[in-house]
Amino acid sequence: MSSSPRLTDAPFFSDCFHCGLPVPEGARYPIQFEGETKEACCRGCQAVAQTIIDSGQGAYYTHRTALPATPQAAEAELAQLGLYDLPEIQESFVRVEAENIREAALILENIVCAACIWLNERHIAALPGVLSVEINYATRRARVRWDNSRIQLSAILKAVSDIGYIAHPFDPGRSDDIYKRERNIAIKRLAIAGLGMMQVMMYALPSYTATDMTDDIRLLMRWASLVLTIPVVLYSAWPFFIGAWRDLKRRTLGMDVPVALGVGTAFVASVYATFFGHGEVYYDSVTMFIFLLLTGRFLEMNARRRAGAAVEELVKLIPAATTRLPNWPLRDEEQVPVARLAVGDHILVRPGETLPADGVVVEGDSAVSEAMLTGESLPVTKTIHSKVVGGSLNQASPLVVKVDKLGADTRLASIVRLLDRAQSEKPRIGQLADRAAAWFVGLLLVITVLVGLVWYVIDPSKVLWIVVSILVVTCPCALGLATPAALTTATGRLTKLGLLTTRGHALETLARATDLVFDKTGTLTQGRLSVRRVITLNGHTEDEVSDIAAALEAGSEHPIARALREAATATRSASQIRNTPGRGVEGMIGDQVYRLGSPRFAAPSHTLPEAAEGASWIALAAGDGLIAWFALADTPRADAPAALAALTAQGLRLHLLSGDAEGAVQATAQQLGIADWHAGALPEDKLAYVKTLQSQGRIVAMVGDGINDAPVLAGAQVSIAMGEGADVAQAAADMVMLGSRLATLSEGVALARKTQTIIRQNLGWALGYNLIAIPAAAFGYVTPWLAGIGMSVSSLLVVLNALRLSDYKPNPSAAASTHPSPLTAHR
Repeated sequence: MSSSPRLTDAPFFSDCFHCGLPVPEGARYPIQFEGETKEACCRGCQAVAQTIIDSGQGAYYTHRTALPATPQAAEAELAQLGLYDLPEIQESFVRVEAENIREAALILENIVCAACIWLNERHIAALPGVLSVEINYATRRARVRWDNSRIQLSAILKAVSDIGYIAHPFDPGRSDDIYKRERNIAIKRLAIAGLGMMQVMMYALPSYTATDMTDDIRLLMRWASLVLTIPVVLYSAWPFFIGAWRDLKRRTLGMDVPVALGVGTAFVASVYATFFGHGEVYYDSVTMFIFLLLTGRFLEMNARRRAGAAVEELVKLIPAATTRLPNWPLRDEEQVPVARLAVGDHILVRPGETLPADGVVVEGDSAVSEAMLTGESLPVTKTIHSKVVGGSLNQASPLVVKVDKLGADTRLASIVRLLDRAQSEKPRIGQLADRAAAWFVGLLLVITVLVGLVWYVIDPSKVLWIVVSILVVTCPCALGLATPAALTTATGRLTKLGLLTTRGHALETLARATDLVFDKTGTLTQGRLSVRRVITLNGHTEDEVSDIAAALEAGSEHPIARALREAATATRSASQIRNTPGRGVEGMIGDQVYRLGSPRFAAPSHTLPEAAEGASWIALAAGDGLIAWFALADTPRADAPAALAALTAQGLRLHLLSGDAEGAVQATAQQLGIADWHAGALPEDKLAYVKTLQSQGRIVAMVGDGINDAPVLAGAQVSIAMGEGADVAQAAADMVMLGSRLATLSEGVALARKTQTIIRQNLGWALGYNLIAIPAAAFGYVTPWLAGIGMSVSSLLVVLNALRLSDYKPNPSAAASTHPSPLTAHR
């Protein structure tokens, strides 16, 4: 590929169809597009363009709003793409979902407009073996899933380079570089607009105030203002014209259309008045409007960056290097890049250092801060056998950690993926606001035409500046920003509090929830059951039945299974194990079949023995009948009473559903003040209970942690999974509690309601402002420069109002007193 056609001394006679650079005379690189022959400047542009067209993506050239970077991918760089197929390289950024299904986080370069996103998504998705691709325009981050048996990652990266873009593993540093580059361009446009505005105002002010200025001097002032306004219009305001042209070509009315019409109309009319010597000029209004609008959008860009910083901050938590102990338990140390770590490696994490991966402590005793991941402000004690999470900060003493998860498999990476998914989904209210903004622009243009015709009859001399004022003073930008700005900020704030939003609708639905349904074990209780009593039958010993129970539960992570294993020595092994969610487990030990689980599952015809209050009975049966009872007990979480009291104060009706025995469930419900409770509930029973509430018109939020909670979590309008619970429960949930603080729930409800309030305020302000501003401009009370101030301030106020959520400290009791109860509102 040629690096640049400008290196030749040959004259130029046309522009390249692909990159827009001049084509040297004598160069012949034809491109066939829609029955016509187009010219390219070099063989590289010809190959890229023909690849795009031949793959069926020729519409890219119709919809693009900016020219791409010239194809300068060096052959050496392309040759290195094969390195990304190596497993040791992929460990840092590729997640293996199944045997051949993989997902990678990539970053794209040379993205200049929405058409680039469209082109890359279509082009990558069309590759055989690619299962899905999602690209975030704001961050340029792409998530690609593919079948590794059908296509290699290097082939995907090569396909991206074939159409003139560069894809590589996501690196927060490069993401920052892209943002800084865009910010620098915005500053340049703003600086030119500001300088132009100041100089034009210097010439305009004497024209307004001087009474003895001659016509020649006045004309000179106009020509000087024109010269100064041209770079402001053609450079600083260029993105508005490009955006308007893009929208019109797609037959849509975007937010840049009225801006471009207002600026263009005023500028053309001023040029006409300058050349022909009669009529008013509006160079001062044009430059001031562009400067004010660019100022507002620059502040919006920074605000959106700040609002979406939660994901970027999480991504940056993993350090670049760490200390590995290659000959553990020897103390030999070596500094290695985190990308070179492997599962099973031992690493040394000193105080003040961040853990680079998930693992288990094998030596040391320290306090670790997980604030960025869970919202827990207090450090967590970590000793031998404790699990640690990548991204957390070691604070007290050195720890030796055995790595068990790296890169895309870590908990931090899963959090980032869920946040990406939530931010890519638009809730119902956001979709309505987008449609309203499009209709608003169309209605605005109709009103502008009608007002212009009326003023043409009344006073033709005022038509131009009144029409410009109407186009400028209106603010569809504020209407379009009202919802996403608030939701993005609130999502970031909730993440810092320890409540991860994984679905776009979650905040909106949680704010309207009327009923909150809890699972018991692991949700309202510690989830650390212990065997309080064992009753043996038919001549079996306590050690024998405990050993059998532990063997049957050897492969389970359920709290009941852990309690039974901890109470036994586990000298036996079971085979043909079959788990029935919500009921129990069945398996073979030797030639005997055993059943372990709820009394309804293992001992349906037996009467429960008496037990201490709050204990649950687990039955163990052999082929010849019941052989043992195990009494297991749990204790409520320390903060559960206060958290549930806060939720009740917010007007939520609380419910407790559990598969445990009636005595244990009743004791927990009474201790926590929950009036509606149900024991012995199977997964289908829980789902039916939620469906019954929904049939009564209630909006149900469900909180659970186990595999048996997955169906009811999926069935509730909004679902919340405990971060310490099963992965399948988290996958079915709309929100995930990263820490163990139940108070996070009431804080989440308060913040969700506050977010809805902010959204209503933003929408109310955007609509109210326009209802006042449009008539005022139509009656001639608003000048173009005043209209520019009004539009910029309106848009900026919406973003600043949304940013109040970034530091919002939820007060559940205050939220309950200042917001109507959803339950009361429903009734």
